[in-house]
Amino acid sequence: MRKAILTTAIGTALLGSLAFGVQASDQPQGMYSADDILDADVYFADGSGEEIGEVDDILFDEEMRIAALVIESGSVLGLGGREIVVGTDYFTLETHTESDGDIEHRIMLNATSEEVESFPTYDRDWWEQTKDNARDAWQTTRDGAQSAWQTTRDAVSQDQ
Repeated sequence: MRKAILTTAIGTALLGSLAFGVQASDQPQGMYSADDILDADVYFADGSGEEIGEVDDILFDEEMRIAALVIESGSVLGLGGREIVVGTDYFTLETHTESDGDIEHRIMLNATSEEVESFPTYDRDWWEQTKDNARDAWQTTRDGAQSAWQTTRDAVSQDQ
């Protein structure tokens, strides 16, 4: 049951946000399943055809928009099989219909080898720091909005 709910939530977020560009040599699907994107192969978009790894996880922000992908890198680029966090600015999704009718999804990474080497490792430290940063950003935004609202309210009260 939990997997069905998670798959539905992820599918809804993918459909609703599609925060990454979708390039297709075929007709767009209109809806994308997280199951199809998880384990999709990841390649450099520079035309080299070099495979980087595969999608291990999809990370969402508070508004259920895709914030990043976690790519299991394998041993390419001397990364030794680490999991890296790739922000939405760096990838696109390609879909192709195979001769047997199956649809293949591939993630194309728009980054150099050096950029990929500098991407953060997806580990507990990264996760905790990212959660703290997001919480701090939300608190700052909330406090600023409350302050602006109170200032406006005070100004209106003085005019009356």
